[in-house]
Amino acid sequence: MEKKLYKVPDLPYGYKDLEPYISEEQLTIHHTKHHQAYADAANAILEQKFDAAREQDEDFDVKATAKELSFQVGGYNLHNLFWTNMGPADECGGEPNGTLAEYIEKDFGSFERFKKEFSQAAISVEGSGWAALTLCRRTDRLFIMQIEKHNVNVIPNFRIMMVLDVWEHAYYLDYKNVRPDFVEAFWNIVNWDEVNKRMETWLASPL
Repeated sequence: MEKKLYKVPDLPYGYKDLEPYISEEQLTIHHTKHHQAYADAANAILEQKFDAAREQDEDFDVKATAKELSFQVGGYNLHNLFWTNMGPADECGGEPNGTLAEYIEKDFGSFERFKKEFSQAAISVEGSGWAALTLCRRTDRLFIMQIEKHNVNVIPNFRIMMVLDVWEHAYYLDYKNVRPDFVEAFWNIVNWDEVNKRMETWLASPL
């Protein structure tokens, strides 16, 4: 059986399409350099550590390798979610509808309250990390995860429906080191239809 590797997908829009909130240059570098780096690093671990070592029956540092793989694959997967929960401002932004809107009203009281809490989570991540909107099926509640790096503070089996990358490589060309300005700009390009679709898919799947 052929062994598959991680591949960075094409964006569902053009590199200019998120302007003025994310510039063509910023988006191009983020997608083709930073995201690609996580895929390349994860593939190197699979090929050089797992496959090669096992074929030659050689030992490797399982603890260190598992930790590194978690970081690289976490970065790869989170970026895949990030690209697709955004879209051009003339098609996206505003407020959600449907099931997601109902849950936000139920769990946060209002969209403005949700937006405030999510923004605070994104702005206050220590070092580099992410803010993520998740759903706990056991309690039927929305939660906001504050993910450090790509793999710290992740709650198992909480399906991620929306993420915001607040590593400086996501915004440094456009916003310098002013993370709050980037977080505020993000709300103009959220693809709520995609986020709602992820939520409805998760609700329809078996526990």
